[in-house]
Amino acid sequence: MADLRDRWTQTLLAARDGASDPDPLPYAEDLLARWAEPQRRYHTTAHLAAVLDHVDALAEHAADPELVRLAAWFHDAVYLPDRSENEERSARLAERALAEAGLPEDRVAEVARLVRLTVGHDAEEPDANGAVLCDADLAILASAPDAYAAYAQAVREEYGFVPDDLFREGRAAVLRQLLELPRLFRTPHGQRAWEAAARRNLAAELETLEQAPQQK
Repeated sequence: MADLRDRWTQTLLAARDGASDPDPLPYAEDLLARWAEPQRRYHTTAHLAAVLDHVDALAEHAADPELVRLAAWFHDAVYLPDRSENEERSARLAERALAEAGLPEDRVAEVARLVRLTVGHDAEEPDANGAVLCDADLAILASAPDAYAAYAQAVREEYGFVPDDLFREGRAAVLRQLLELPRLFRTPHGQRAWEAAARRNLAAELETLEQAPQQK
């Protein structure tokens, strides 16, 4: 948590050109409390840290890495698995909080735009910031098989209120949509390092779901 607080402070100060007021820490505390809510199993502070790490790795491809980092902080700040408007509510939270925190209006608007982009991860050229955020968020798909299995299990736990048959049907539909995309990743690094592994993981999970015995 201390590392995340430091990263937030550094990012916000850089995004507002070093201005020290208002104090960045209360905003960090609010966000970290949100990311630690009990309904989360995958969308936790560990996911936040991982996305920030991936943004750092892809920073050379972004037009404004600091704004992408801020968008990473907010992209799942509002997360209720049984609601469909999480990204929109997260974007609105970013608009309110960052304006209050002293970020200029045009930079607030860019962060909110990036958060909304994570609904479909459909960044289009030449959206360099969007490509970096979307690739960073989807990088988990290219994990080693054990880590990918843990991710898939955590997602299932977040949707524990959904019956198995309905979850398998919905999850399989999501996986098919991803596999039908011409490309999952938009940055050169993502395409080179993550595309093939992500497609293998998605195909393997889909096969498992399709082969699961149906409840009678």
